[in-house]
Order: sequence, then C-alpha cells, then structure tokens
Amino acid sequence: MDEDTARYAPVTPQKAALGACCPRCGQGKLFDGLTKLKPRCSNCGLDYSFADTGDGASIFVILIADFLVVGLAVWSEITYSPPVWLHILLWGPLAIGLSLWLLRTIKALLIFQVYHHSAKPGTIDHE
Repeated sequence: MDEDTARYAPVTPQKAALGACCPRCGQGKLFDGLTKLKPRCSNCGLDYSFADTGDGASIFVILIADFLVVGLAVWSEITYSPPVWLHILLWGPLAIGLSLWLLRTIKALLIFQVYHHSAKPGTIDHE
C-alpha cells in the first residue's frame, strides 16, 4: 500500500464507488461476486489485503435504505392509503434492491478511503 502511485491517473471516489473498481488504477474490479473482495487487482496487481471495512458499510446501508424506504412508505400511506399488498409489492423489492446496491457501493467507497488515506489500525505512541 505504500508503493509509488505516480504511474496511475488519480481515481475519484465517485468512480471507485459507483464502478466498484480498484482504488489505485481505476480499472480492475474490486469484487468477485456481489460483495466478496478479490485478493488483488487484475490490472495493476494491488493487493487488497489492506482493505478491512468491517461492518461500516452495513451500518450506512441500514441507515440510508431504511430512511428512504420507510419514509416513502409512510408518505404513500398518508397520501394515498394503498392496500397492504401494494405496500409489500412496492417496498419489499425496493428495500432489498436498494440495500444490495448500496452495500456494494458504500463498501467500495470505504475501501477507496482506506487506500487513499493510507489508513491503518490505531496505535498508541509511547514516547
């Protein structure tokens, strides 16, 4: 992670998150499947072992998706009073789809931030 990155054009956080691409070169893919991280970039060879986002992406997804879906469901109930089956038909798939998309996108953004800021586990400096 401490290698010289001058060979690669800068990657924007938006491109890294929305494209789920390598934070160094912006070309290789981050994930092998939906959210399983690949061991390294197929383009530049960056080792992804530094990337540990923990549960951070999940927390953001819960907060954002719940706010949007529940807010829209409550608004539609107050405004239109649709039957329960319509709520289930609309908000169930929206909640699942939005959560999966956000999980992948936010996880890629957090990995970009870890790489960009050379983040490491906290240490106490004893002088």
